[in-house]
Amino acid sequence: MTMADILEEIVAYKRIEIEQHKAAVKPSALYRIVEEIMDEGKPQPSMRASLLSSESGIIAEFKRRSPSKGWIKEDGEAEKIPLSYQQNGAAAISILTDEKYFGGRDSFIRTAREAGVTLPVLYKNFVIDEYQLFEARACGASAVLLIAADLSVTECKALLSCAHELQMEVLLEMHSTSAISLLLRPFTTCISTSFSRSLNSSLSIACTSALICCLPFFARSKAGLRISSSIAQWSAKSCSVYHRSLITPTNGYRT
Repeated sequence: MTMADILEEIVAYKRIEIEQHKAAVKPSALYRIVEEIMDEGKPQPSMRASLLSSESGIIAEFKRRSPSKGWIKEDGEAEKIPLSYQQNGAAAISILTDEKYFGGRDSFIRTAREAGVTLPVLYKNFVIDEYQLFEARACGASAVLLIAADLSVTECKALLSCAHELQMEVLLEMHSTSAISLLLRPFTTCISTSFSRSLNSSLSIACTSALICCLPFFARSKAGLRISSSIAQWSAKSCSVYHRSLITPTNGYRT
């Protein structure tokens, strides 16, 4: 099964899962929960500001498993690992919340917050419905991942706008420059490319370099990068990088 096939399967299942979530917690009830949270007036930590001011520029990821690699750390604890990232210099935390394919849960973000994580937290899931944005806000996320390949331009713009209204930043994952004029909105915080989703890493590197040149604001590259010359080049242009070689199966830590 190719990466594209896996992505298609995940998104198809996600549509079913969202309807299950809506049946369990009515959208109106979830909206009230989020409204109460926002009425508290507590400021959201900014991922963009944190990355730009950080010496490391690292978004450290709490990821217990993946469809391609299986379990990385099945017993990884949300109350320990994200906090350890914060204590060791990460600029932001990414937490996988998809359960079926990645072994995550929304509650992991809530648990990490309760354990003392104050850094920006990226809600990493396959977001295709605004209901999921409300779920992200309710569990304590300050930013969300949107994957352009999963969405039409209209859907992407609508989700960007909704995230902004919920006071969350957006990390928009793209794999080409062709849709930049359509997809870039004032609400997009960062742009990323994903080497783990690419069949040709050299094309991803070229795409990332092109994105950096044409974006008027902070850009980022992530997932599966092992080429040190590109890391150095992008770091000089204010790019933050997920570096897969820092994964260790024994501790489940990933940056």
